[in-house]
Amino acid sequence: MVSNAATQAQIKLGGRAGGSETVEMNYTNPQKYEIGGITVSGVQFLDPNAIISVSGLKVGDEITVPGEAISGAIKKMWEQGILGDIEINVTRTDGKYIFLDYHLSERPRLSKFLFKGTKKGETTDLREKINLIRGRVVTDALIKNTKNTVQKFFTEKGYLHAAVNIEQIADSGRNSVTLRINVKKGRKVKISEIVFEDNQAFSDLQLRRKMKDTKVRRWYRIFKASKYQKSNFEKDKQSLIAYYNKNGYRDADITWDTLYPTKEYKEMVLVKTDSSVTPPKVTRKDTTIAANSHKRIVIKMKIEEGPKYYFRNITWVGNYIHDTKTLNSILGIKKGDVYNATTLDRKLTYNPEGYDVSSLYMDDGYLFFSVDPVEVAIVGDSIDIELRMNEGTQATINKINVAGNTKTNDHVVLREIYTLPGQKFSRADLIRTQRELGQLGYFDAEQIGIQPVPNPANGTVDINYTVVEKPSDQVELSGGWGGYYGFVGTLGLSFNNFSARKIFKKYEWQPLPQGDGQRLAIRFQANGRQFQNYSISFTEPWLGGRRPNSFTVSTNHSVQNYKSLGSGMLQITGISASLGKRLRWPDSYFTLMHSWGYQRYWLDNYSDRSLGFTNGHANSFNYTTTLSRNSINNPTFPTSGSTISLSVNLTPPYSLFRKNNNFSDDQERYKWVEFNKWMFDASWFTPLAKNLVINTRGHMGFIGSYKAGVGVGPFERFSVGGSGLTNFNYLLATDVIGLRGYDDNKITPQNATLPNGSEATRGIIYSKYVSELRYAISTNPAATIFVLGFLEAGNNWGSYRDYNPLNLYRSAGVGARIFMPAFGMIGVDYGWRFDSVPGTDMPKGQLHFTIGQQIR
Repeated sequence: MVSNAATQAQIKLGGRAGGSETVEMNYTNPQKYEIGGITVSGVQFLDPNAIISVSGLKVGDEITVPGEAISGAIKKMWEQGILGDIEINVTRTDGKYIFLDYHLSERPRLSKFLFKGTKKGETTDLREKINLIRGRVVTDALIKNTKNTVQKFFTEKGYLHAAVNIEQIADSGRNSVTLRINVKKGRKVKISEIVFEDNQAFSDLQLRRKMKDTKVRRWYRIFKASKYQKSNFEKDKQSLIAYYNKNGYRDADITWDTLYPTKEYKEMVLVKTDSSVTPPKVTRKDTTIAANSHKRIVIKMKIEEGPKYYFRNITWVGNYIHDTKTLNSILGIKKGDVYNATTLDRKLTYNPEGYDVSSLYMDDGYLFFSVDPVEVAIVGDSIDIELRMNEGTQATINKINVAGNTKTNDHVVLREIYTLPGQKFSRADLIRTQRELGQLGYFDAEQIGIQPVPNPANGTVDINYTVVEKPSDQVELSGGWGGYYGFVGTLGLSFNNFSARKIFKKYEWQPLPQGDGQRLAIRFQANGRQFQNYSISFTEPWLGGRRPNSFTVSTNHSVQNYKSLGSGMLQITGISASLGKRLRWPDSYFTLMHSWGYQRYWLDNYSDRSLGFTNGHANSFNYTTTLSRNSINNPTFPTSGSTISLSVNLTPPYSLFRKNNNFSDDQERYKWVEFNKWMFDASWFTPLAKNLVINTRGHMGFIGSYKAGVGVGPFERFSVGGSGLTNFNYLLATDVIGLRGYDDNKITPQNATLPNGSEATRGIIYSKYVSELRYAISTNPAATIFVLGFLEAGNNWGSYRDYNPLNLYRSAGVGARIFMPAFGMIGVDYGWRFDSVPGTDMPKGQLHFTIGQQIR
């Protein structure tokens, strides 16, 4: 018998038990044989032919016995990890022929696995992590990997002393086992204190604040656990060093760190025989605890700060296109500034807060530009920097490639790309393209990839864009109690990547034709015969396909029939069309929109006097022009940029052409609706930290008349208060402005009247100011979630004489938003009002629900 290197594998030269032939093996004189046959014994589930193939030996091969061929066959079979014992036996020889038998024992297969010592939720999470599959061969590696995964799972949860043991229990099935994973979690280890040694520049409190995921246990710390996790601790140590480096301490280092049981550490501190108690000075990072049952630990770190450094002389080398004065002004670092290598790199290569040296060159086509900062001298606490530049030559864009748009057609993506073949390369155009693709709403904005592929040999660059499609169609299915209007159900469908040209192609209906970037929206509301509202709209964002000129057409019709209740009936029918154009001046973020609309109001003994009359009809022809600028970086959760909009809505000035504006009845007065309406909206997004943004907004609107003495009619006035949802169609002749903390539509002008002398329940001028602090919990495109806190104030006035921008109703509160592609933005807010509204009785706190992105 010759032992092989592999454990439990061997060569046995001689017949099997019961065989009559023995082959004599001479190590000094190996014999050559030709394999006459190979058999496999001892296996039940494995394919013998596959095993023979894996071994590398086959009938007809010439081998030496003993020799490397046999040993190699054993090794190859052993490496598969599915066999327990391996024996190669010579069953017989016949002259030059040798006959072999592979006698094998199979490793057991997994029948099932279970956990002992874990909670139900932990068991569910562990099953997903270990990914054990029934029927899989149970190998030593599988056992080890499973144990390590379970151990890591509990360590990350703060159970530093968790013990994991895996038992293999023979199953009643053939050659199968059950794995019982026994877990003794022990005590969860919490951090009672973090102590620093030799830190002079910053206090312990300042340093602890820079450790984002390793926190001391405090009663008030609810949202951040104080458990010890080694991986988080290592990251936080890097954060500490980065903080020191940022403040000029370029040589700062954590020379050692140690974990102590809290009780042991307190006893050390109480020792009075020495002036100080210092842990052993070790060069390695010692983050182990000798005992295994401690519930509280102290983390102690020794910091070697080193001197604080400053910039001294900064010299540019190799700059020919731009002079030193220009480069210094962009760099913004002066002699005597605190040394910060991170700031230097950011000002040279990529500064998200503004201009940098790299953008100066790359926006002008110098793709091959590079700059290498080198410390050329350190004198005392001052450092001289030499910035060695290679400006290179301008690069021309050669090819544009797009990948990942599985639903959206290529032309929809390509028309939003600002980098065109034949143009000079520009990094600013890459950033703008990334923004425009994200604004479409068809792709995950965080996964838009841009890969320039330069070719220095011919001075060109190919640009590869990769996108990841996300669902963009939305469904609105809701119901609510409309007070006097009863329960109202709503069904809305919005297809945001529609394709009208594919309507007559049956194979494109999956379930609807899509891919051309058009928008089709259909909405229906009803509570039976009493209230019904229908609307449909269609938008083509690139009319004609060559220029970004949008075209929208829409129509709506609503009926409020309460004749059976003695309240009459109101019908409103409207149609509108609009054209939009992207502008190049003042910059390409501006758009100009023109819209034409017509609404017809028909009243039959309608008891609500808010429109100024109860019988008859009114007609409204109007033209609206809107100049807006939108530079936000993400439509769902913006972190930078702004939106500004100024619009004016005009009807024909009928009163200027009439000789007599005295009317015999109200129906005649409002037969032709007349007004001019001005609206201004502005919103800014300012990043404060990662996922933390402040949004400040201002809104204002007013309505005027064309002729003195005619007054402003009841149409298109402002209603302020509540969630800002239009709710039901009875407010179609009104702009609904939300003000959280107050009842819906309850902030009304005092003692205001219409031209006919009746009471006006809505205003002609309003102001609103909002400040929101937003924090993103999840930016996953499948479900974007953020929470917010807000302060806001606003008011509604019935005349210009009463307008006072400082007389505002104020509120504050908190809220949350979730955006799901299929349902859009859904929100809930709780607002607390600070002021009372005359003539109303409302609670101090209000809960508000919102659907969709609220503009005002």
